[in-house]
Amino acid sequence: MHARELVDLAAVVAAHAPVLLRLRDQVSEQSVEAYWTASKSRLDRWGRSLKRISGWMESGVMKPNSAEHRLFRGVLEEILASEVLTRVWSAAMRAYDRAFGVDEMEPVARSVLIGHIEARHRVLTILVNHSGLTPEESLRLDSLRRRSERWTDLLVGRLAMDFDVCEFAVEPDRARDFAQEFVQQLHSEGGRFAWPLVLASLQASFREWLEPLSPNPDLNAKIAASILTCFPAEVFDGLGTVPSPWMLRIAQITDEAEGLIDQLLGRVASSTQGQARFRDSGRFSRRPRLDG
Repeated sequence: MHARELVDLAAVVAAHAPVLLRLRDQVSEQSVEAYWTASKSRLDRWGRSLKRISGWMESGVMKPNSAEHRLFRGVLEEILASEVLTRVWSAAMRAYDRAFGVDEMEPVARSVLIGHIEARHRVLTILVNHSGLTPEESLRLDSLRRRSERWTDLLVGRLAMDFDVCEFAVEPDRARDFAQEFVQQLHSEGGRFAWPLVLASLQASFREWLEPLSPNPDLNAKIAASILTCFPAEVFDGLGTVPSPWMLRIAQITDEAEGLIDQLLGRVASSTQGQARFRDSGRFSRRPRLDG
């Protein structure tokens, strides 16, 4: 699964997260554990990749347009683009905990977000120092960064129409402005058509901006599946957008979480493995690390 598809998923979360609160269904521990485990694995893999690439750069192995160089650029792009979903899901889990009066889901999501922000800082350091990048690549990645930040704030702003979650935006004030605009659109003539246009614009914004191959398609798919299994399947009937092929696959999911994971990952996930570990004290108190 590609990072651009995770951006698609972030939009789905922003649009449909209130369903979790209205249905009052408890998110399964298995889904939360799967999200944390896959996210931590991706953070660790990013850290190892960046460390390995630093060695290539020092040894002079990494040449422009080489496979190593494309991997390097792909890792940087994936970190920047996938942060959209990490922040939006963290905001959704904050709203979930407040609705249920618990403190269970947000700490897990926030720990992942902290690790993702650390990875982002490493990317920004690379951009500032132009380490291993041409000037054109640095400019393109910086443009991707700004694009991802703005879309993040717009999607968090969508959630902020109903919940106080702007702290998860890159610029909270901008997210609040977006929230106010969405509220105004709802009360304007034709306002109900605005959101599908927003989603179509989002998909177009990332379509041509990323490397065609994902550095971590397996872990991206696991993260997406863990989030999707938190929602009832009927949520994805009639998404109201011009869907990507991946979104069409989402629309065809079965009611069972195992069926969804089977479609996305090509295998049935274990139904009980690791639940005891999930309940161990302090399991999610340690934030994911980036060092290899």
